[in-house]
Formats: sequence, C-alpha cells, structure tokens
Amino acid sequence: TLFRTGQHIKKSRGVLRKAVRLRYAFIRDNTRCWPVRLLCRVLDVHPSGFYAWLQQPHSQREQANQMLTGQIKQFWLESGCVYGYRKIHLDLRDTGQQCGVNRVWRLMKRAGIKAQVGYRSPRARKGEDSIVAPDRLQRQFNPDAPDERWVTDITYIRTHEGWLYLAVVVDLFSRKVIGWSMQPRMTKEIVLNALLMALWRRNPQKAVLVHSDQGSQYTSYEWQSFLKSHGLEGSMSRRGNCHDNAVAESFFQLLKRERIKKKIYGTREEARSDIFDYIEMFYNSKRRHGSSDKMPPTEYENRYYRRLESV
Repeated sequence: TLFRTGQHIKKSRGVLRKAVRLRYAFIRDNTRCWPVRLLCRVLDVHPSGFYAWLQQPHSQREQANQMLTGQIKQFWLESGCVYGYRKIHLDLRDTGQQCGVNRVWRLMKRAGIKAQVGYRSPRARKGEDSIVAPDRLQRQFNPDAPDERWVTDITYIRTHEGWLYLAVVVDLFSRKVIGWSMQPRMTKEIVLNALLMALWRRNPQKAVLVHSDQGSQYTSYEWQSFLKSHGLEGSMSRRGNCHDNAVAESFFQLLKRERIKKKIYGTREEARSDIFDYIEMFYNSKRRHGSSDKMPPTEYENRYYRRLESV
C-alpha cells in the first residue's frame, strides 16, 4: 500500500492538515512513485481538482510575488547590483508599489539577490619619512578666480590586468580637471606628472595653493621640492579627515558612479581610454555643476574671462 512505511504515514498526516493547494503540490511531487488517483484518495482530494490546479498551480499571492521579484531584480541590476533590500524597497515605493520592506527582504533572499560589496582596496605601503604641511585651505572651496586654489588626490580602478591608479588636479574655481596621470603603480611620479600637466595647461602667473591629503606621495621630499621650485604653496588635510579634500573625493565619486559603475575593465589601456573620454570629452566640457551656475567647467571659466575682458 501507499503509506505502509512509518515514514510515509507520518508524512501523509502532516500533508492532510495543510491547505488543498499544498496537497496538490505533494501529489505533483510524488507522481513518479504512486498513481495520481491513489494519492488523491489518500489525501482526500478529487483528481479533477488536482488536474485543474496543475494548469495554474500558483496562488494569486504567489503570482504577485513572482511579478514583484521581477521588479526587484530589475532595480537591483539598474543599481549595478549594489542595492540591498532597503534601497530597493524605496525604489518600489517610488513606483507606487505597495509592499513591506520585510516582504522585499524575503523575496530577495528566496531569489538569491543580495547587494554586492565593492572590491577590496589595494594595500597601502609604508611610506618614507614624511613632510607634512599645514591645512592652509581650511575648506575654502570657492575661490573668486581660476588658478588660486587647486586640489589633488589619487584613486584606483580595477582591471583584469591589475590596478590602474589615477591622480588628478582640480581647479576649485570651476571644478575643472586641469591635470591627470594614470599609471599601473602608485608612485611619486604619478602625482608629479598630474601637477606638471596642470602647470603646462594653466601657466599660472602667481602662486597657487595646492591642497592634498597626507598620502606618502604628497609628503615626499620630491613633492615638496617640486612645489617650491615652481612657486606653489603646499597645503594638506588633517590626518584621517577626508572632508578637508572633499572636492577631489567628489570628482572620484562622480567618475565611478557615472562611468565606471563598478565594472572591471579587461585591460589597463581600456580603462585609460574610458577615463580619458570621461574627463576630457564629458566632465570638463559637458557635465553641468551646481557649484558653477549649472555650467560645465570650461564654459564657466570662459564666462569668467569674457566678463573680465569687458570690465
């Protein structure tokens, strides 16, 4: 007989206490072992009801869950796979979807959807004896003219060939990237090359304040000597205080959010080309900034010089 063993007798009693649709599901899962009619008789359901359920086995709630899971996956993919259940719940709510945050969590867990953490940062190396300058910038991020205050920083981009490091110099007046350098290693040369490009492009006629963090490249003797020999005044953030160099940090956030988007480039050359395109073809010439009257950096500077000539 069907439930001759103790295991099946125990199992059948549990199923009999469940809703009819769960009994149907039990029958479906055991049709290879037992005839449908025998299973229906033991579980006290009619075969015609089982076959009707088989055509549409999901309840309205389950169908709604499936549709909601599809929306969740769409928002998750659009976020670059970085959103967790709380942010996806906010996205759903913005579209008018009425569901609780716990339901979103359950559906994401069931579908195996979870926020992906960023890749591990490259390990910092111990620097040489450092020269630390005072914080002369003091978070004064809005000068009255170009080439009064520059900020500089370094970030890293992941490729399948390894890390690519990017150093930039930003003019605080317009937020324009006036110097940059990319190299496979984080050396003193990368920051010196970025600053050299800025000097070549701008040719400032008076001393410029150049602000950085206390990274080993900026506290090196070579950096300090370069500043002095070119008539530049050094300034450094307080240790561990990223807000002192917020504009440079903000540029890197824009770059990674608007262009890189957590992708991993195939080669360093591919990354270099894409980052060049972002800086020179989009950010400097087209991207509007709230701090620059909604103008791109180049246009904002051009307006400044036109007004200066008309005075």
